Amino acid sequence: MMKHIHTLYLFLGLAFAQTCFAQTLYFPPTTGNTWETTDPASLGWCTDPIAPLLDFLEGSNSKAFILLKDGRIVIEHYFGTFTADSNWYWASAGKSLTSFLVGKAQEEGFLDILETSSVYLGEGWTSCTAEQEAAITIHDQLTMTTGLDDGDDVDCTDPACLNYLTDPGMRWAYHNAPYTLLDGVIEAATGQNLNTYLFNTLSLTTGLYGAYLQLGYNNVMFSKARAMARFGLLMQGEGSWNGVPVLNDAAYFNAMITPSQTLNPAYGYLWWLNGQENYMLPGLQFTINGPLMPNAPADAFNAMGKNGQLINISPSTGLVLVRMGELPGGLFVPNLYNDEIWQHLNAVMCSTTAISTFAGGGRLQLYPNPAQDQLHITLPTGENKGELRILDALGRVVLTQQVVSTTAAIDVRGIAPGSYRCVLTSATDRVVSGFVKE
Repeated sequence: MMKHIHTLYLFLGLAFAQTCFAQTLYFPPTTGNTWETTDPASLGWCTDPIAPLLDFLEGSNSKAFILLKDGRIVIEHYFGTFTADSNWYWASAGKSLTSFLVGKAQEEGFLDILETSSVYLGEGWTSCTAEQEAAITIHDQLTMTTGLDDGDDVDCTDPACLNYLTDPGMRWAYHNAPYTLLDGVIEAATGQNLNTYLFNTLSLTTGLYGAYLQLGYNNVMFSKARAMARFGLLMQGEGSWNGVPVLNDAAYFNAMITPSQTLNPAYGYLWWLNGQENYMLPGLQFTINGPLMPNAPADAFNAMGKNGQLINISPSTGLVLVRMGELPGGLFVPNLYNDEIWQHLNAVMCSTTAISTFAGGGRLQLYPNPAQDQLHITLPTGENKGELRILDALGRVVLTQQVVSTTAAIDVRGIAPGSYRCVLTSATDRVVSGFVKE
């Protein structure tokens, strides 16, 4: 009896949450180009920094930028010859879309993510022994923990390229090939090709039109910028579109956007997660302390792809951010470039650049940002001393300084241009914020 009552409460809670989203979030029609807008000034935002934001995006080879607030477009801009009708690739941001489709296939009873992948890919999809291969599950593919060797061609899906390195779940590695083979899992499980399943599950229900195209070993999603925004809005709506559930499995949805393992807590089911105390990056086998994007909302979960294809969703702020474009230039690290966008966006929202905090919850204020010669800092309320460390993109300490008052000026002339994180450690707190050295 108690089990049935619990189920009833869960059902009512989900129905209430979906009703609230339908009331508070705007959803555009599934056909046509109608999409309501909101004036940034009406939100109390600062309009002068919008031009520098767009200048930064244009200078970093962007093609499209869209910012939604509670579903409505606040900023939409296209650069060069790129228009709202132009198509572009999602690169690895398409992984997050694939994750959604896997969850939908499980909800419809086509598969179980805890099953061995061989059920759908067939025996011999790797060069592992039969026992080693049978240990790999769909869940391992979703979490980048298959244990397959990523030391050579990370895109190659041929069995000869997929060799045993360690047991599943023992190592996190950003390995494209096992992810790409999720497409084969979906197709074998549903009896539909990937684009047909995408069309039936998302295009018809949300207006998200696009297609996966095979480029080499990879299946790459192509669409217009607004299609990316529609997917971000669907995720902001917790899998519902205008009150209609698209993915009704709350447990799977939450698992997508929470840490999926302890090796890299900033990774869910093919989603990148902000606000964790450390993270790992593609191609690296060490942990970097601090959140993925110090200047973004701590609750943001993100689809990130090669050359800066981005979808960020922050439920607490009601924001969805989309960026399409070419390689931003210079040393490119997706999360750092994404964080730079948030630094500019924070100025538009008239908020301090330091958002991610730990322990006592104070803020470490940095200015000017970007900095050239000196970086001025103001310690969180209640703090008057601590050790300040500046870390580069790979988590290496490039400068350490003792701070003995509530404000200080840090000489950064000896630091190379790029994105950095400031970590202040005191007796009672630890705060993190990011800045750019020009």
